[in-house]
Amino acid sequence: MNLGNLLASKLHISSPGHDVTLGKTITEFRGSKQTYDALLVIDVEATCQAGTDFAWPNEIIEWPVCLMRWMDKDGPSGVAKDLRIVDEFRAFVKPTWRPVLSKFCTELTGIEQADVDSAPTFPEVLASFRGFLVKNGLLDAETDERLCRFCFSSDGPWDLRDFLVKQCFISKIDIPPWIPIDFLDTRIVVQGHVRKDFPDGSRVHLNKRARSPSIVAQLRGLGLEPFAGRQHCGIDDARNVARILAELGRRGAKLQPNSSIDHKRRWPWMGKKGLILEEYIAGAP
Repeated sequence: MNLGNLLASKLHISSPGHDVTLGKTITEFRGSKQTYDALLVIDVEATCQAGTDFAWPNEIIEWPVCLMRWMDKDGPSGVAKDLRIVDEFRAFVKPTWRPVLSKFCTELTGIEQADVDSAPTFPEVLASFRGFLVKNGLLDAETDERLCRFCFSSDGPWDLRDFLVKQCFISKIDIPPWIPIDFLDTRIVVQGHVRKDFPDGSRVHLNKRARSPSIVAQLRGLGLEPFAGRQHCGIDDARNVARILAELGRRGAKLQPNSSIDHKRRWPWMGKKGLILEEYIAGAP
């Protein structure tokens, strides 16, 4: 059994024409023309403290990615609908600004202090991840040229729009050029599909107080089995987002970027050359 099929069996991804949740035949959809050859599904975990918000200087402590490829992409037309995980990358990351994890962070993510104490720093993790992309034929080993069309995908905008930008500032590095500015936010795609099929929002919370459905709500809205694994474990989150993308691809959704990273985005606590200005941090001890 190849990795894609093994992961599909572990994560309860429906086989074509059969819904493992409902045990009945489901609608077959026509594939769509897919511009991208591969998707990199990412769901980072980052340092956090109780009572803080997304303005906090979060440091990435887990960098998990599921590489997905189209199994049936037609060369001339680009039409495809069978999207599967073919490889995974996972690394814990050592925080450098606040190296000691809060109790709140450990309870939320399941990441222990020992996991990050023995982990490489973020620049080292990026170097390893680049090797993963080279190994899988996405990047040229010498030039970093993209060898196929790929984009990153995440649940919501925060992983790439916020956490990556913050971490690169704290690590005093630029965002690597092989991380595209544009990425795919699954929440936007799922909302469009579910609104079309269920205008009243009965399958996913789409009311004014919950406009952005969680992974759990997206799975429910698409009629998939419940979340598999531990929520807020980065690799488990990424695998479940991959399930969502696989189902969207099966339904004929065109999977392409719909959000972007602002490399120049700044928060008030950002000083010069990676300096963190503690006086601008709400809730700083």
